[in-house]
This record gives sequence, structure tokens and C-alpha cells, in this order.
Amino acid sequence: MQVQELLKTNSVASKFIAQLRDIKVQGDRMRFRRNIERLGEILAYELSKELNYTRKEIETPLGKSAIPLPEDELVICSILRAGLPLHQGLLNYFDDAENSFISAYRHHPDNDENFEILVEYLASPSLEGKTLILADPMLATGRSFSNVLKALEPMGQPAKIHLVSVIGSDEGIEYLKSVFPENSKLWIATIDHELDKNGYIVPGLGDAGDLCFGNKLQH
Repeated sequence: MQVQELLKTNSVASKFIAQLRDIKVQGDRMRFRRNIERLGEILAYELSKELNYTRKEIETPLGKSAIPLPEDELVICSILRAGLPLHQGLLNYFDDAENSFISAYRHHPDNDENFEILVEYLASPSLEGKTLILADPMLATGRSFSNVLKALEPMGQPAKIHLVSVIGSDEGIEYLKSVFPENSKLWIATIDHELDKNGYIVPGLGDAGDLCFGNKLQH
């Protein structure tokens, strides 16, 4: 699996990441969601450079113009609920894509730091021969992405898989390299180097789902 890290090159994306991390700013849920959405747009633009294109002739009021247009059949699959703003950012650019939604969350059976990733809901079109874009803003252990990939197997074999995330960990990325196809690619804004004992990214930004939509009851 290839990895493309956005913040290896200076850009306005750094400002959006800074605001997402900043405890004094992230209390503004609308701005938090919008910053994830904007990063989704930037990552979509970068990802678009690797799609397949066919030159088509477009008629204008004054003549004709041959323009390369993307030909991939895209399916954007987001992990609920934190993935929704990221999904919207991707959809803003890939507006004719099909859409898939799946729930994946941490379940602590013994009410301690040990957890498992549970998948309980899936709505998806066929993936056979299509380009699958998996979106989740936080890539901590990598188990959510891998469990979602397994849950999607009955939907068909995609021709190519792209993963899109905002902040990830070295450990999670190394794990994904062991379970995803070699020709898949991860598009990520920035990578942190540490996970704490609870499997959260450090320094990270906290719980993206709660910061987007408010605290949830545990079950």
C-alpha cells in the first residue's frame, strides 16, 4: 500500500489541521466539521490525479474543446459517524459517485482499555470493478478500515481501493499495509507517531465523532 501524506508539503491544509487540533477552536462544531470537509476536498483533488481519464469533445457556444474527463466508477464508503463531514468533502468533488455507509465503533466488553471493532450496519451498491474510496478521519489502530474491508467483501471486488483519512498513526498505517492490496493507496493529511494505551492517536485531536456531533452514550 502506498501512502501520500499531504502535510509533507506546505499548504493551506496546515491551517485546517491546526484548527482541528486546537482545543480553543475545536469546540466550535460547525468549524470542526467544515475543516474536515475542506480537507476532504483537498484530498479528493490529489486523489483525482490518479484516476483514469478519456478525452471527450465538448461543444461550447463558439466551438469545440477536447477535455480529459474521469471515467472511473467511484463508490465513496464512509465510516459512521465521524466520516460524514469527510464524505461530504469527497462528494463535493466526486459529485457523481455512488455512496456507501457503514458503522464501525469501538466496543469495550470489559469496560477497560481493551476493545474490539464492531460493524453493525451497511448500505452499499455493488463494488464489482469499481474504484472504492474508504473514508474515515482518524486512522488509529487501522482495525476499523480492515473490518470495513472485510464487511464489504460480499459487495464485489473493486478494481482499485483508495483510503482517505485526516490524521493517522505509524502503527495503524503499518497494520493496513499488511491487510490491504499492494495497489491500494492511502491519502492522509498528516501522520502522528504515537498511540496511547487506549489506542488513541497522540497528539491527535480527541474523538472526532464527538467533536463533530456531540457526546454519545456508551453501550
